[in-house]
Amino acid sequence: MNCSIIQTSLDWCEGTPEPAGIRRVCYYTAFSNIVAAPKLPTDSNGRPTAAVLVGAFSMKEDAVFHKIVFLPEKSTFTSESQGEYPSITQLDKLTLVHPGVGPEAVQAMASINNTKNCFIFQDRKGRWRVVGHPDYDDMKNTVAQDLGQGSAGSTSTTISVEAPNLVSAPFFNGTIPTDEGDVELSSDLVKSPAKP
Repeated sequence: MNCSIIQTSLDWCEGTPEPAGIRRVCYYTAFSNIVAAPKLPTDSNGRPTAAVLVGAFSMKEDAVFHKIVFLPEKSTFTSESQGEYPSITQLDKLTLVHPGVGPEAVQAMASINNTKNCFIFQDRKGRWRVVGHPDYDDMKNTVAQDLGQGSAGSTSTTISVEAPNLVSAPFFNGTIPTDEGDVELSSDLVKSPAKP
């Protein structure tokens, strides 16, 4: 068995801007629409050797990703460790606050609840990240609606996602089919590793 250490250094140049938050568009689809998903590169022991997914999304015929436009100032992504050694994983938590509460939002709620979904969002540096893993069945999506209070209130449809993964929301570069046509999700700041 190869038990070599795969750790690397983690540096940071003082003064480098690290913009907080996420951008205003997310794409999602049910995992049942995905025939094959890109994977994390791993060593022979199953340890991730990079945080960028390798491969492409292969979809069922006529299946696509759908777009959610949300309020970035009210939406968040966090990730934390869960479980016990040696079975610790990451629990990704994505919260998207959409301002609408009409029929379209209610219909989206019905299709997100009780469905295992894959979500792809963008951080403030333009890097696309994936929440959801086809091999974990214990992911959870919940949706809440708020019609607000009086003329000073605000309406919202809030989508909350909790999904385990080996790493925190891995990065993705590639093309996905959407109901508006193919969309190229890529960033010059993240390079995909060479295919194994």
